[in-house]
Amino acid sequence: MSCTRVRRRRRSRGALALGVFGELLITAGLVLALFVGYSLWWTDLLADRQSGRAGERLRQSWAPTTPTPAVPEGPGYRAGAGLGFLHIPALGRGYQVLIELGTGPEVLNEGVAGVYQDPYRAAMPWDAVGNFALAAHRDGHGAKFHDLDALDKGDAVVVETRDRWYVYRVDATLAQTTKYDTGIIAPVPEGAGYRGPGRYITLTTCTPVYTSRYRMAVWGSLVRVDQVDARRTPPPELRGN
Repeated sequence: MSCTRVRRRRRSRGALALGVFGELLITAGLVLALFVGYSLWWTDLLADRQSGRAGERLRQSWAPTTPTPAVPEGPGYRAGAGLGFLHIPALGRGYQVLIELGTGPEVLNEGVAGVYQDPYRAAMPWDAVGNFALAAHRDGHGAKFHDLDALDKGDAVVVETRDRWYVYRVDATLAQTTKYDTGIIAPVPEGAGYRGPGRYITLTTCTPVYTSRYRMAVWGSLVRVDQVDARRTPPPELRGN
């Protein structure tokens, strides 16, 4: 057998091996892409079901026959306790997110917006001053803040509790900051332009989409508090949504 034939045979075997390896890489990439897509879809589905049921339970606890509210307006909260709903008309017709205490995976993975308890304990909407700071997933587990970057100055943000509607207006947004920037959820949030104590709301999530490398923030201030009536009529900002 000549040297030329040996080289050709080796090249053909090498080309075949490379082809097989390339096909394996392509297959692995497709499988990984399908797995990621399926995981996001599945966690969204589960989280939506869980948060929907929890929201129904909270509303049932608000029925007139219930002797006490599910979460009292005072100390003693526990992680996962529901306190109301977040409504943002700019994010779609009927947009509603259950609000629970805490921002750990055991809370946020349920498809809710969680109230920060660390490093700052967020003020509640009914407190005289402070920052009602919330977090929610951008992708997967309900992805409740997936489109948070669509909010702009002047947009309404409404928090619904058992007895009141708290109406906020967006004052400022921050497209990106380090995940270690805790100042964005401080009682007087840094970067929002506020000069002193007030009644603020902060919404945070990961950015860019499909990553958790950075954080983004939306800040607003309270403009009005409406009493809930017998029919639970939403404020003007939510009518038609």
